[in-house]
Order: sequence, then C-alpha cells, then structure tokens
Amino acid sequence: MIRIDLHMHSTFSDGTMSPEELVSRGRAGGLSVMSLTDHDTLDGLAPFMSACDRLGVAGIPGVELSADHEKTLHILGYRLNFRAPGGLGEALERLRRGRDVRNERMCEKMQSMGVDITMQEVAAEAGGEVVARPHMARVLMKKGYSPDIRSAFERYLGSSAPAYVRRDRLPPADCIRLIREAGGLAVLAHPAQTTKDEQELLDILERLKEAGLWGMECLSPGSSPEQVFRYMSMAAEFGLFATAGSDFHGANRPSVSMGVSVKEDFLPWARLGVSLSHPRRR
Repeated sequence: MIRIDLHMHSTFSDGTMSPEELVSRGRAGGLSVMSLTDHDTLDGLAPFMSACDRLGVAGIPGVELSADHEKTLHILGYRLNFRAPGGLGEALERLRRGRDVRNERMCEKMQSMGVDITMQEVAAEAGGEVVARPHMARVLMKKGYSPDIRSAFERYLGSSAPAYVRRDRLPPADCIRLIREAGGLAVLAHPAQTTKDEQELLDILERLKEAGLWGMECLSPGSSPEQVFRYMSMAAEFGLFATAGSDFHGANRPSVSMGVSVKEDFLPWARLGVSLSHPRRR
C-alpha cells in the first residue's frame, strides 16, 4: 500500500497552505504521489513541482475546473503542460476576469446589507490570483460578522444566501477538451457532491465519457466502503480509471485530512507522468 493525494488546494486558490508547504506536509505524512489541483488557475504549479522535485515526491501538475451542467460539476485535469497550456490558459484568464466581477458584486451586496467589507480586504486575505468565497468568509470572521466559515456561508455567501452571485463556468465538454488539448487527463471530481441520484450520475458519466473523460474520483477520506465500491463499479462500467484525493484545503476545511491509502498499482502511473520507483531529489 502507498499513500497518495490527487486533489489538493493551495493559497493560489482557496487553500491555506502554500504549494511548498503542501509538499512538505505530504512528504512528512508519507505521501508518495501528490497533485496540486487549484481552482481555475495553474499559477501554483511551478513552485509545487519544484518542491516535489526537491523533496523526492512524485508530483502531478493539475487543476480543478468548475463546469456548468444542470448543476455544477467539477472536472480535474492531470498531467498538464502548465508551462504552455494554450487554450486552457486563455480560458482560465477569462474565468478569472468573470470571477473578479462576481466577487465585486458580492461585496456590493454585503455592503448593502450593512456589512463593512471591501474587495481590497478580500484580495489581501487571498494573497494569490484566485479570490474566492472562503476568503470573504475569513474577512467576515475577522470582523466579527460570523463565528466560523460555515456560518458565513449560511448567512451571506452560500448559493441560497442573500449575497450570492452565480459566476461564469464552462460547459463540461469544453473543460474536458481544454484539459486534453493541454496534454492532460480529465477526471470527474467528488461524485458524491455532484448528485445523490445514481441514475443521474450514470447519465452524467455517459455524456462525459463521450466527451473524453478519463477517470472518476472514487476514493476520498470521507467515503464509506459502500460508496467506494459503487463508484469503482461505475468507473469500470464506463471504462474509466478510478482516482483518489482528499480535496484538502488546510484550515479552510479543518475536518479534511491529507492522503488516501491505495494499492501501489492503483493507477497507471506512467500515464500520469510519474514513477514511483525513481522520485527525483536534489
């Protein structure tokens, strides 16, 4: 058995640890393979891969894209050519601009509710390219408007809350196409969060497979054995590879631990651009 984590977020999106800190924590925790999958940005991948190289951890450059469906899907991309991403990089820049407009509108809505919050404060809290709702939540906590992140989402930021503004997303097929054009492999993230309806998930998988989906995230620390078995069966039914990841965010999701235990031959590691037997170390 080995420990891996193919779904993690850093300070370049809505995590609380830098890419270097993630790799250091992962190595200390015995992880053999790690992938950084920040939301809608590739900017953390260079320091992440450098840290993996330096510390002798097999690193996979990744991303997590939010896709519009009847509901929101999340598509992970692995083994990306992040130094020359082509159309993926252009699409991410468009999404970033749309996210900036959405964030401004959410701050304006909270201001109209009597909340003392500015976009400048939120951007300073984020410290990276991607500014997201968890950063707003942390500002609200610091100013005493909410005791914790959950209550900030319930009162102000969640999809049913008064300050929420929906942001632009790509169609799922476009996400998969852009990932593949950047040399990557596309994987459906956390299916349990996509839908609780099994037939709906099967229908989604069928459409995504036709668009070029490579895998489905079947293992995570919070999954029950029954869920894992069912997701693994679904993946096999559609000829998809099963992947594993925690969706680790650091202090923004303190209940989520890093790392998942799998068999050494769990994935075709060479297809993902890594070797378990020869991690590089400087």
